[in-house]
Amino acid sequence: MEHLSTPWRYQYMKEAASGVQPDCIFCDAASRKDDAETLIIYRGAKTFIILNRYPYTSGHVMIVPYAHAAELSACGAEALSEMMLLAQRVEAIFREVYNPDGMNLGMNLGRAAGAGVIGHVHLHALPRWFGDANFMSVAGETRVHPEQLRTTYERLRAALGSR
Repeated sequence: MEHLSTPWRYQYMKEAASGVQPDCIFCDAASRKDDAETLIIYRGAKTFIILNRYPYTSGHVMIVPYAHAAELSACGAEALSEMMLLAQRVEAIFREVYNPDGMNLGMNLGRAAGAGVIGHVHLHALPRWFGDANFMSVAGETRVHPEQLRTTYERLRAALGSR
């Protein structure tokens, strides 16, 4: 049996097992002042963009309203509008920075829908390439990322700041 080293997953498993986590990771990140630490790459008026700390692909971000709301019906129209406008910007930036073959944008509302963060609406946006769902993901339940999170943070933050 071959083994792959994925040290970044250890922190995720350690935090999950400890039971010591903030009530809401998005509210916690938004309230902090160190965006480089929390991986917030952009702060808008009603929403912000944050890197997924455990991404499916390089470039995986989430667009999140500041207001803690579990359902779209509880979000204000301004926040929803800003989410979509930021999704447009992210789409353009993905094309420019990553040149993907496609993109996934989506929301999982509630545990039964696969939400990893229950109770705070967020829109996932991630670039996709032919072959990125290869045998590693299917057979090995492992994802391979060619880019460190710090590199992703710097690239996307710079691209968002230039628009």
